[in-house]
This record gives sequence, structure tokens and C-alpha cells, in this order.
Amino acid sequence: MASAPSSFSEPTSSRGLHLPGTARELVKILVTGPFGVGKTTLIDSVSEIRPLHTEEQLTEASVASDDLAGVRDKTTTTVAIDFGRISLAGGIVLYLFGTPGQERFRSLWDDIAYGALGALVLVDTRRIDDSFDVLGLVEESGVPYAVALNHFPDSKHYTEEQLRRSLDLEPGTPMVTCDARDTGASIDALLALVTHLIARTTPPPPTETR
Repeated sequence: MASAPSSFSEPTSSRGLHLPGTARELVKILVTGPFGVGKTTLIDSVSEIRPLHTEEQLTEASVASDDLAGVRDKTTTTVAIDFGRISLAGGIVLYLFGTPGQERFRSLWDDIAYGALGALVLVDTRRIDDSFDVLGLVEESGVPYAVALNHFPDSKHYTEEQLRRSLDLEPGTPMVTCDARDTGASIDALLALVTHLIARTTPPPPTETR
């Protein structure tokens, strides 16, 4: 990954399975965050192939372990992964792996995160505390990440400084606002992550010696 893409390829109308002939770099990206934050929705909005989902209906059996505060209208949950794919300019192809958001699926984390070059962590500003466990997992894994604040109609407004302090983000960690339902906004969030990954892997220019 040598340079940041300046644009993206529109999802194909056929939603074909085959990689574009221009593909040069295949990159595994995690789309993660707490329960009900919009991971499945974001992958749906950007994937150029028909996304793979492993969703099941929420039942009374999960009441004790799935906190529905703030997401009362949610009726399904991811129990393994979501999967999608998007091709960016410059031949970069992102394979998107959505992770379950509940603590009871934590044992899957290492398997899903294996080989990932980066993570996009979705945050709901109505439930900031719910993001701490996921951010801790990402940081423990050593996977570089960016934060995307998924906007909901009743989202609370905070300044960037307040959010960075609440989430305990390093100064260099990208933080953007998006609407996971909107393709353009979701792609912009992914581009912020890709740009961050490129900056981390691009060696500094050589210093001149006299």
C-alpha cells in the first residue's frame, strides 16, 4: 500500500462475485463495535457483492446477556460474522469482516481478527460506554484502527475533544462521523482507515546528509 486512493469504484450493478482485473492489494479489514451499533448496516451499504450474514432472531433466551438499552427496535443479531467486499481506486480491495458485538461471542475475536491489517470501530454516541470493551480488544490485538461515529437521529452532540477524551484515543487515531446507511459516508470512513494504514506503513523520506 503505497499511496492513498483518491476515489472509490462504485459497486457493480450485477453485484458479481469475481474480483476486478485491476485488483493489486487484498486487505482484510475488521468492522467492529458494540451490539447494535450498525456494523451489518455499514457492510450492506458498501459491499459490491451480496454480503454474507450470520444473523439470528433475538429471543427471550438472550435477554440476560444482550442489553437492548438504546436499541429496543433491534430484532436480530450477528452470531458469527458479516462479510462484504469493496474495490477502491489504485487496485486496493477491502475484505470486510463484521464481528459480533456481544461479550458472549468474545471467543471468536482472535479467529476473526487473524490477519487483519486494520479495524473500523463503530461508536454510538448515545452509548459511549458500550464501546470500551471493543476498543480494548482492538488495542490488545495490536490492529491499527479508526473510529467512526455512527449518526442516529437522537445522537448526542459532543465536541471532538470530549469524544477523544471519553474514548481515550491516541492523538493520531482517526475519528470521523458517518451514517452507516449511507454508502458515500461509509466509504469515507473506510478511506480514513485506509489512509491511516498507508501513513503507518509508508517509510519517512531519507534525510539529506552533507
